[in-house]
Amino acid sequence: MAATWVNPYLCFRDSTREVMSFYHSIFGGELDMTTFGEFGAAESPEQENLIMHSHLETADGWTFMASDAGNDFHPETSIDLAIGAAASELGRVTGWFDALAVGGAVIMPLTTAPWGDTFGRVQDRFGVRWMFNIAGE
Repeated sequence: MAATWVNPYLCFRDSTREVMSFYHSIFGGELDMTTFGEFGAAESPEQENLIMHSHLETADGWTFMASDAGNDFHPETSIDLAIGAAASELGRVTGWFDALAVGGAVIMPLTTAPWGDTFGRVQDRFGVRWMFNIAGE
């Protein structure tokens, strides 16, 4: 394993449990979530059951982390995540694309791009935008 790595850490307002459960249903793997109450860090009774930290290690070894941000959090309107895949993964990755689009919006359908790969963009129902690039044959 490399000594450094990059993992997305997403922040949401009160919806992290739903978001991470949704991603877990699509990508599989192991999901751990800990509330502010479990950490003893709740600043109010309303914050007790909100997620202070969540960690999804997917079946493919990717790591997503997320938390419910405080009242001073102002969500970004453009959060993009990119997924790249080999041509042999077209069917499986198309399934992820379609699952992320449920309740969201297809920004650009998966289609052959000028560079020869299959490319598309989708925004999931939580506002996170995903770019997919599947290598050409």
